[in-house]
Amino acid sequence: MFESAELGHKIDKATYKREVPAVREALLDAQIDLLQSKRFPVIILIAGVDCAGKGETVNILNEWMDPRHIETHAIRDLTDEELERPPMWRYWRDLPPKGKIGIFIGTWYSSPLIENVYGDIKNSELDQRLERIIRFEKVLCDEGALILKFWLHLSEKQQKKRLNSLEKDPGTRWRVTDTDWKNFKLYDRFHQVSERMLRVTSSAEAPWHIVEGSDPRYRYLTIGTVILQALQQRLGSTNDSKKEEPFPPVTLAIDGVRIIQTLDLGKKLGNETYDKELEKWQGKLNLLSRHPRFRKLSAVVVFEGNDAAGKGGAIRRITQALDARHYRVTPIAAPTEEEASQPYLWRFWRHLPHRGRFAIFDRSWYGRVLVERVEGYCSHADWMRAYGEINDFEEQLVRHNTVIVKFWLAIDKEEQFKRFNEREKIGFKRFKITEDDWRNREKWDDYELAVCDMIDRTSTEIAPWTLVEANDKNYARIKVLKTLCQSIEACLERS
Repeated sequence: MFESAELGHKIDKATYKREVPAVREALLDAQIDLLQSKRFPVIILIAGVDCAGKGETVNILNEWMDPRHIETHAIRDLTDEELERPPMWRYWRDLPPKGKIGIFIGTWYSSPLIENVYGDIKNSELDQRLERIIRFEKVLCDEGALILKFWLHLSEKQQKKRLNSLEKDPGTRWRVTDTDWKNFKLYDRFHQVSERMLRVTSSAEAPWHIVEGSDPRYRYLTIGTVILQALQQRLGSTNDSKKEEPFPPVTLAIDGVRIIQTLDLGKKLGNETYDKELEKWQGKLNLLSRHPRFRKLSAVVVFEGNDAAGKGGAIRRITQALDARHYRVTPIAAPTEEEASQPYLWRFWRHLPHRGRFAIFDRSWYGRVLVERVEGYCSHADWMRAYGEINDFEEQLVRHNTVIVKFWLAIDKEEQFKRFNEREKIGFKRFKITEDDWRNREKWDDYELAVCDMIDRTSTEIAPWTLVEANDKNYARIKVLKTLCQSIEACLERS
């Protein structure tokens, strides 16, 4: 795989001086077109062997283009804040918006590569982490991102020569560390693992470009040209939307019975019993949130449900039991301009909680397979692939010791009609009812089908859905509190 990157590729000064101005001008033009169109983001990964010129290459790219519209991220050791979130959180929050270019030096490949070379993780764990990276990049590409991955390579002889040269020069001596020489002693092992990593993760959507790094002029011109050609090709495309592929039909129960329809919405809880149960389970939740082992966990609580099903009331019964410093409620509405310029999961990654904290979502990432599906805000392909993307997202949270509790609050059509009318009559509740709420009632069956598909495809052993019979608010609130407490308690017992 590295044979062509060890041939001694070079560009002479005259050729370099002649060709660079045209490449720079075209790159800048393409960057301006990208900025003005805001059609897609560009993500550039600069990786490779130590001292192959990664830093200098990033500097050149910022020099050749307008650095005001380039976001450069040098990924270093994990901070305390990053350690409290799943590993990919630090990369999600740094993704460039549509119209911008993001350059990553030190990438999501660095950690698994180094840990495997030094024996901290086995090959099986490396394969699993690379598979998660492949899925991550596919999500970005499916959302429209242009990903360009460059591996800067040096032969063992070239790397040793480069290290010695940098070390002898007082102006560059600081760039050579003990870690660089330590890694050099393991050159063969790095070569082997790197080759395997590149082979596994070079996909049709995001292929690797292996560039010989010994000659800076060759390196700069090659990378600049690849970026230019990729930008021109994408910008020249008349349609960014992917061709709609034929999908098999969604499975339907031939007897017409849906899981939501099997709920007993007549369940009730009297006021006296409710008051006792409320005190019991709120007290339990408070104790669990202050449990010493909960400091090593975090909790993500998701509320979805029919309009007027009582999500807000159930959330308030949870927050009443918690220290206000230890939770955040995130209401999800239509995406803002900033959120719309990013992959749809981005706005949820950014709200993930610290250790020992609760993140409560009043509606969530499931909007992609509910309202966006039913209202046609995304394509059939988008919401079909979202099931797998959501399951993968939640698996990453659980892997990082996050308790995920998901509630669907269900009411029947008659109860919803009653609550809508009450909201319109009560002054301080009028803000809760909109024309969209009334319009959505006309698509009740479509939403019910989407909900049942969502439950079937995303109620997993690590993050199951809890269906809450919510015609009676007392019953629903107690079931929510009880389920949340039991979920946290079970996780504490396993930790």
